Amino acid sequence: MQLNFRKGLKLNIEGAVPGDAKLTDVPVRLCAVAPSDYPGFVPKPAVKEGDTVGCGSPLLYDKIYPEVNLVSPLAGTVRAIVRGERRRILRVEVEAGAGADAPSFAMPKDRKSALDFLSQAGLLALMRQRPYDIVPNPADAVRDVFVSALDYAPLAAYSATTGSGVFTKADFEAGVAVLRLVTDGKVYVATSAQWPHGALKGAEMLEVNGRYPASNVSVQIEAVAPVNKGDIVWTLDGMTLARIGRTAQSGHFCADTVVALAGPEVVAPSLLRTVVGADIRPLLEGRLKNTGRHLRIISGNVLTGTAVDPRTDDAFIRFPYRQITVIDEGDDVAEFMGWASLAPSKMSESRSFPGHFLSRLFRPDARLHGGRRAMIMSGQYDEVLPMDIMTEYLVKAILSHNIEDMEKLGIYEIAPEDFAAAEYVDTSKLPLQQIVRDGLDYLRKELE
Repeated sequence: MQLNFRKGLKLNIEGAVPGDAKLTDVPVRLCAVAPSDYPGFVPKPAVKEGDTVGCGSPLLYDKIYPEVNLVSPLAGTVRAIVRGERRRILRVEVEAGAGADAPSFAMPKDRKSALDFLSQAGLLALMRQRPYDIVPNPADAVRDVFVSALDYAPLAAYSATTGSGVFTKADFEAGVAVLRLVTDGKVYVATSAQWPHGALKGAEMLEVNGRYPASNVSVQIEAVAPVNKGDIVWTLDGMTLARIGRTAQSGHFCADTVVALAGPEVVAPSLLRTVVGADIRPLLEGRLKNTGRHLRIISGNVLTGTAVDPRTDDAFIRFPYRQITVIDEGDDVAEFMGWASLAPSKMSESRSFPGHFLSRLFRPDARLHGGRRAMIMSGQYDEVLPMDIMTEYLVKAILSHNIEDMEKLGIYEIAPEDFAAAEYVDTSKLPLQQIVRDGLDYLRKELE
């Protein structure tokens, strides 16, 4: 099936990874798992500081569903369990070294064994469910599974989306076989025209054409089989699908990942082979421009990523572990007229700025360019979100905690990332992704 979307956003940012880029292996000495990357997961420690662990050993388990684990990407020693306010677990750090034996997992044969495998191997935590965009509940009946093996986000690299050079077609097909055991419905795999593996056995293939956020699973679900109240749909990306297949075939957790290091402040954008949650500092060493300016290091893309600071101890690749973007911070820039400057070097979707009409690559910074204000009902959100929902009214329903209107306006179909493009073009400068996240958490709290 082919899906074509006209609405969306395309940002022409300098620093994309070349299509012929080769993988560079980067040794990993330190990694971390951050529970905040897994909404709905209530963490409890499965280890203590100083414990030795193997690759795939549980580090954290879910307080509500104890069979669901977050596992170690490395064999070595638990260096620290870092806590924040009210002893909330911020991350568990593991230092590479002589660790315990890696746990082994059997190839699933039925639904129960498939759920046990996904939960215990830390793979279920890498997936999300609709509604609520949270780590799936293994006790739920799953209507369908949707896999998005493409990424149209700014500076996303296709090879990093699917783990090209690390994973094979056999890994993808083994992953599909496992997921077919957990649902009585279908396993949909969305790809772009670049997909090299052809049709995957057991999957319903979707070819998606368009601009960001057409690569988001929510957009694909709405176009193929919308989520209604009471439906449970599981979602994941292409790399997770392949990781499930590799783990099932080998019997050991596969922590390998491909990360695209991109952005205008990178000397030579490239593809790096590392592990999930790796320390970001060795990945950046010798690869950034020496401009003397303050830089924003983003784990992820410029629209949905998490800012990390290599000068602190909190400098690890964050979920979904496939991109690092480096741009100018902008806090040390002296610009005539500030946000109102009409310089052609300014990237903007507004027709008020000359840069909107120029076919060039831009070097944006992290400044907000304006202040937050009351919502302006301009229809801006609908221009960049290819979904049949009334976005502005849905945001207002969330802000007012109107559950009935939230349900009517389609909150069961969405995730915070779906509003990233709308947040970028928003004249009101509202934190739309955080608003949606808060709305989903509030709805789940009230209804479950």
